[in-house]
Amino acid sequence: MLAKTLSGAVTGVDGLIVQVEVDLALGLPGFFTVGLAEGAVRESKDRVKAAIKNSGYEFPPRRITVNLAPAAVKKEGAGYDLPIALGILAASGSLTCPDLEDIAIVGELSLDGAVCPVRGVLPMVLEAKEQGVTRFLVPADNAHEAAVVDGIDIIAVKRLRQAMDFLAGQQHITPSRTDVQALFSRRNQYTVDFSEVRGQEHAKRAFEVAAAGGHNLLLSGVPGTGKTMMARRLPTILPDLCLDEALETTKIYSTTGLLPEDMPLLVTRPFRTPHHTISDAGLIGGGRIPRPGEVSLAHNGVLFLDEMPEFRKHVLEVMRQPLEDGIVTIARAAASLRFPANFMLVAAMNPCPCGFLGDKVKKCSCSPVQVQRYRNQLSGPLLDRIDMHIEVPPVQVEEISTQKPGESSEKIRERVNTARRLQQQRFAAVSFINCNAQMGSRQIETFCLLDQQSKGLLNNAIDRLGLSARAYHRIIKIARTIADLAGAEGIDSAHVAEAVQYRRQQFDVG
Repeated sequence: MLAKTLSGAVTGVDGLIVQVEVDLALGLPGFFTVGLAEGAVRESKDRVKAAIKNSGYEFPPRRITVNLAPAAVKKEGAGYDLPIALGILAASGSLTCPDLEDIAIVGELSLDGAVCPVRGVLPMVLEAKEQGVTRFLVPADNAHEAAVVDGIDIIAVKRLRQAMDFLAGQQHITPSRTDVQALFSRRNQYTVDFSEVRGQEHAKRAFEVAAAGGHNLLLSGVPGTGKTMMARRLPTILPDLCLDEALETTKIYSTTGLLPEDMPLLVTRPFRTPHHTISDAGLIGGGRIPRPGEVSLAHNGVLFLDEMPEFRKHVLEVMRQPLEDGIVTIARAAASLRFPANFMLVAAMNPCPCGFLGDKVKKCSCSPVQVQRYRNQLSGPLLDRIDMHIEVPPVQVEEISTQKPGESSEKIRERVNTARRLQQQRFAAVSFINCNAQMGSRQIETFCLLDQQSKGLLNNAIDRLGLSARAYHRIIKIARTIADLAGAEGIDSAHVAEAVQYRRQQFDVG
């Protein structure tokens, strides 16, 4: 009296197919779950027993053993309730389904037999498709999320009895469908626009370059100059997400349970703004069972740190490795997991604690020691990993009062998309590189050739500004992006000159 079916689990943000084996044997009645089951999985016996009885079926008075394979992987969550219940009913003879072993099933059961939603359905379905599974039973509330994956039938069930009737062939359920194209038609609908920003043409140009090449950006200036305002409008000019990027991003939000109910597929690039009291685990990820942090939630999008020096220094320092590698590796005694973290870092800061150092109207009240202590929150290695350092001056009253709107986000985004298409063509044969900011030294040598005039200009700038070898390569990447925006095949001295000015950050205490 043995029944087998399939279910799903999530390790990190990737799916894993789990085989659920249910054995009914003679002996004293009991319910045992093996296969490194965590607390919520072990508690499923009480939910499953009540759900089977309250759905009108007989719970077999046998010794029940449930094995979740592979046994070496820890199982957590209540998503195994439905496959375990169906396995028990199949082993006891209440359900006859010849192809039960080939169907993947996931869902939490309430005591009355209702099927409740679970986290991480999208990565499970993606992995099931890779493994050749053709049908996947999911809770009705997860159906639209799961149905964004083409090539696998998503069967939405609301109750245990409905799942029984479907598997027994007594009820037909039409596979769920999600119109992905309709979702992508909503991707450029924003409530803010760059046309609302008055003045700051230099800073807006820097945002365009950063968006086109995926470069990190640091904004410095006195309060009220529009740093946060422009940063919040950055998503409106970012290049459009492709389907693969949208699936990667949605997997992370599905795993953490942050996927909006009305948006089964994230079609706009995420914009995360954590508070400065965040912990290092909240920023990078962690916990007893590691979960993605803010840097992973910003994958394929923007992580905005407002008032960056107010963050704790050790919290900021943990971003060094993700900024360089685009991946977070979290090692624990129980598991070692890798989370994607390919994001644009945009940070804003004041020149001093009171904010008015260098202001022509208000006088700074900070001592040189206070200013230095404030700026020491940002270490040299961290600043070196930020491609563009921009000074944002106060806006003149004439620019604020003008009725003439600035350039719209749509027009800027058109130029950004054109530059990104050039980069995608350039890196078509290179794995894991989608934009200029992700280039390594080998790609820089291949795609970023400089003439003698440009080399001389860059070498002179490096010597005068005292920049590092990392900054040298990042300036070349920025120059490549500027050339792409101009539609130029090669990099000339004008592109290098503009790129150099984006690395000039004034840190004199004065």
